[in-house]
Amino acid sequence: MDILCDPLDKSELELEVDERDGDEILEGRLIGTVTGEVYPIEDGIPNLLPPDMRDD
Repeated sequence: MDILCDPLDKSELELEVDERDGDEILEGRLIGTVTGEVYPIEDGIPNLLPPDMRDD
């Protein structure tokens, strides 16, 4: 988490966890503290693509 930042403006990201396995986060989201953009975490992998580049 220390090296991750919002790809839109390089601000910090806030972590919300839905499911974890020990220390590993399996499902959740990262939220830009300035932009409010939500980046999903699925199967332990964060999707940090900008919104216009993601497949919904």
